Amino acid sequence: MSSTPSIIITRLDLQRLERLLDSQEDFGPAAAALETELARAQVVGHDEVPAGVVTMNSRVHCREEGSGKDYHLTLVYPQDAGGEGCVSILAPVGCALLGLSVGQQIDWPGPAGKALRLTLLAVEYQPEAAGAYRR
Repeated sequence: MSSTPSIIITRLDLQRLERLLDSQEDFGPAAAALETELARAQVVGHDEVPAGVVTMNSRVHCREEGSGKDYHLTLVYPQDAGGEGCVSILAPVGCALLGLSVGQQIDWPGPAGKALRLTLLAVEYQPEAAGAYRR
């Protein structure tokens, strides 16, 4: 990825994602990309994460800059993916969204290898801000 903005994740998300990576039998490129993101993240307590940061199970509003198309996505664990607007943390865009703050942009590989640029416009729901730490 050509742009790698600084990211923030919670200690609880880090522990859960490390367990997820440990459980991966097929440690492919998606798991390797997630491991790279986790290694560079600033880790904070769940009560210290700013409300405008994407955490696990956050619902976000973002725009693909090339097409101007808006997306409403929820960042989920692989077992919860498949629902409308749910994006697995192991999908390239899911991994790229983790820890972003409102206003930051990310580049991620789209179909046919064309790089797409997403801008995070809003975090519509964040479990930590809502006091929901269990999932």
